[in-house]
Amino acid sequence: MAIRQQTAEIVVETSGKDLYEFTDRVLGWVAESGIREGLLTLHVMHTSASLLIQENADPEVQRDFIRYFARLVPDGDPIFRHTEEGPDDMAAHVRCALTSTTLSVPVIDGRPALGTWQGIFLFEHRTAPHRRRVAAHISGA
Repeated sequence: MAIRQQTAEIVVETSGKDLYEFTDRVLGWVAESGIREGLLTLHVMHTSASLLIQENADPEVQRDFIRYFARLVPDGDPIFRHTEEGPDDMAAHVRCALTSTTLSVPVIDGRPALGTWQGIFLFEHRTAPHRRRVAAHISGA
């Protein structure tokens, strides 16, 4: 059985700090790849946004994440000196470092092996809207 691989770029448009689910886009791309068993890797190509696999049933979960990270790493904290792009600049980098920029998900029966309530989210850490690029790679048979 030959191992195949495929890559793509998924763009997620954001409108400020929030979690943006893009599970359906990933599911569609994996299905189109024709790969039935393998490994999916997603990587956000930015230093102020991250990726999460998190509950997608109750939107309050996403709001709790926003509130928690705002308290944990507040914008404009006087400890930060890197503020070239505003008071949320360094705070966004720290939030990114505390989460993940890369996810790996097994592909089983042509689908990412996500649990019942799991979704794939881009976690935008900046206040301003952004166009975030996520590199996608799948390999398998």
